[in-house]
Amino acid sequence: MKEYKFYGWEQAHCQSVTEQYAKIKTPIDLYNALSEIWCADTCAPRMRGNWTPENKTLGQCSITAFLAQDIFGGKVYGIQRPDGNYHCYNVVDGCCFDLTSEQFGDEILNYKNNPEQLREVHFAKEEKRQRYEHLKKMLLLMES
Repeated sequence: MKEYKFYGWEQAHCQSVTEQYAKIKTPIDLYNALSEIWCADTCAPRMRGNWTPENKTLGQCSITAFLAQDIFGGKVYGIQRPDGNYHCYNVVDGCCFDLTSEQFGDEILNYKNNPEQLREVHFAKEEKRQRYEHLKKMLLLMES
């Protein structure tokens, strides 16, 4: 079995709740697909200067977590960072996974007792909503 570096990959076996993405059955499938399409354009603008293909998950957390929520259901939670922003991850039926955790290298994040994150709040930032729509569109293009 292939090993992954994102948090929770070992138990990321929840199943898709939509037929919109026929090739995406598990979070690992989603990670594999997104690994081919995450780019500087989908990275948060404040981090874009540090984005590289080697650190492809940098600045991708909220748009990735809300896209994962579209596909698997569950809730999105956020770990407050020192700069006051939240790093988003998913919990589906008790299964916690963070498809973009690799951006933190060896830093250990606390995935317990964090506040739920709402897309209405995150997507109040138009640029973030547009990045989410762009990521979603690219994923759908992969499906065809």
